Amino acid sequence: MANQKMLGFVHTAQKMPDKRSAADRRQDFAEIYARFSDERANEQANRCSQCGVPFCQVHCPVSNNIPDWLKLTAEGRLEEAYEVSQATNNFPEICGRICPQDRLCEGNCVIEQSTHGAVTIGSVEKYINDTAWENGWVKPRKPARELGLSVGVIGAGPAGLAAAEELRAKGYEVHVYDRYDRMGGLLVYGIPGFKLEKDVVARRVQRLADAGVIFHSNFEVGRDASLAELRERHVTILIATGVYQARDIKAPGSGLKNIVPALEYLTTSNKVGLGDRMDAYEDGSLNAAGKKVVVLGGGDTAMDCVRTAIRQGATSVKCLYRRDRKNMPGSQREVAHAEEEGVEFVWQAAPEAFTGNDVVTGVRAVRIHLGVADATGRQTPQVIEGSDFTEPADLVIKALGFEPEDLPGMFGSPDLTVTRWGTLLVDHRTKMTSLDGVFAAGDIVRGASLVVWAIRDGRDAADAMHAYAQTVGAPKLAVAAE
Repeated sequence: MANQKMLGFVHTAQKMPDKRSAADRRQDFAEIYARFSDERANEQANRCSQCGVPFCQVHCPVSNNIPDWLKLTAEGRLEEAYEVSQATNNFPEICGRICPQDRLCEGNCVIEQSTHGAVTIGSVEKYINDTAWENGWVKPRKPARELGLSVGVIGAGPAGLAAAEELRAKGYEVHVYDRYDRMGGLLVYGIPGFKLEKDVVARRVQRLADAGVIFHSNFEVGRDASLAELRERHVTILIATGVYQARDIKAPGSGLKNIVPALEYLTTSNKVGLGDRMDAYEDGSLNAAGKKVVVLGGGDTAMDCVRTAIRQGATSVKCLYRRDRKNMPGSQREVAHAEEEGVEFVWQAAPEAFTGNDVVTGVRAVRIHLGVADATGRQTPQVIEGSDFTEPADLVIKALGFEPEDLPGMFGSPDLTVTRWGTLLVDHRTKMTSLDGVFAAGDIVRGASLVVWAIRDGRDAADAMHAYAQTVGAPKLAVAAE
């Protein structure tokens, strides 16, 4: 019975009485999460069956040795558990907070498959690593010796930061260039603070700085230096810019005021949370307080938007998605949290127009029937004739996904080859782009994806860059010096 209560402690923490305010529910959740003690971590870790085939590890993009650090936690050997946890993951406490464990490790736990409820791997991972920070076990990874070679990383998101740490540990002088004023990319500006506290990201960035990584904020490649100029400065370059260009919807009325892209809305909210003054928030155009909010989309970004709108004090929040719940690309856990917080989902509904004169007043949508499955196995959405309806809205947020920006044009490098989707074309074995010594990793290669995949890509790219620098780059510099 105690185990059963523990299985859903995070889930249950948000099931507060309806009369409670959102702030009360968040406070109660935070208190319960904070009380994830040695006893609870030990109890959950003891539930790991140490199965013959560790499906949790197999389905983890960074191949975390989950059974071993659960075993160490169960034995109370937390510092050793931390060492195992951080050996394969540059940001384990971040992944413990934001990874969709229900789709990865926990979703493939053999205990989950036997209907007894998965080990709460993410919560234990977060606990182990937060404990490590509190006890001073987390140290900067300084190199044993300096190699005397400089590398450049464009983009300070998870892929770029993971690569920077690995390259610095190998002995390179690492320069990270980012166009924003704070390092962290979407970890800072795209993911809400209630899912990922910004001081958690900031302490990681500081740890990299303490290790000797050199950061260049407010630096735009193409404005402050061309890609060609950066290639002259460094023996090798990594492009890890992510994908930031929002997919749009072309429909009548899409030019009305208060129809905004998801990232613009989330970035504004995060900056306000960081203490910045944002005019668009102050004047209400990117503030959901007192508004009827409609979010278009079904991914994790859409869930971030609906849950942020609830916290800002929206009078109602609805999410329109053209498929049904089981076909939703976002985390089912996030959907459940959103429903518990008061979000209403309108399934199998697609927007076709926006109403209003100057400012949006509603979303006209149609009902969708899911037809025969296509070649990918997904059912084809089909409009049901005569099913149109209008959802009232004071603020519409478009969370329809992201596409790459025109990097060859922005960077002044027309010979930087892209795919038909606009992502960078790389040799997937070496991570190198069409330009010699220029590598790429993360979403700019694979398209919008998970933070944990970006970390994996950044680590792999660092290894490839090291091999290049030692076998090709360094000899080139020696010849040039002569």
